Amino acid sequence: MPDADPERQSEEAQLDEHIALAAALKPLIPDVARVGDRISRALEEGGRVYTFGNGGSAADAQHLAAELIGRFRRERRSLPAVALSADPSVVTAIANDYGYEDVFARQIEAFATHADVVVGWSTSGNSENVVRGLRAAREAGATTVLFAGGDGGPARAHADLVLVVPSTKTARIQEMHLLLLHLISERIDAWAASTARASMDRELPVEGSAQRGE
Repeated sequence: MPDADPERQSEEAQLDEHIALAAALKPLIPDVARVGDRISRALEEGGRVYTFGNGGSAADAQHLAAELIGRFRRERRSLPAVALSADPSVVTAIANDYGYEDVFARQIEAFATHADVVVGWSTSGNSENVVRGLRAAREAGATTVLFAGGDGGPARAHADLVLVVPSTKTARIQEMHLLLLHLISERIDAWAASTARASMDRELPVEGSAQRGE
């Protein structure tokens, strides 16, 4: 029976689109490395990661925070990260008193410093609360990172580091954002584990070096 929806894509076509778009991300690998290294450096220097988005992008923000606080693949110390969409009392209070456009900026004003990295997620780059959140982070002196699609939208102007998926289809962009998130998590995870090993090596006593009592 023919499908009555002319916009419907077959599962095979969607999968082919996904695979082709994943291959198209290869030019972003240097930017992935820069984002991972910048976050690692901030964490090493005592900074935190603050992250936010709307809808599926809020889920990506919470996913990133979970990978940092928990772990990705290795046993290592917990890394400080906060998803600013996760507290409904704060979000609804700000939305009610100031407007939904300020739900992230207001929190960034409270928390972010020059030592931190602030990560915004928006498939279009047009979400006003993400734009304002990144702008507030810049004003606080934090490093700003944007995950987006299309041309990055107006949010791009407020980001120091940008990962833009070359697509305008929300579903495909979100799928690629998850892949990029995992690539960055792997890089940060490896850094955190290696610093833990280096610290342990420094703390191990060298045979014969113990001081003798007088």
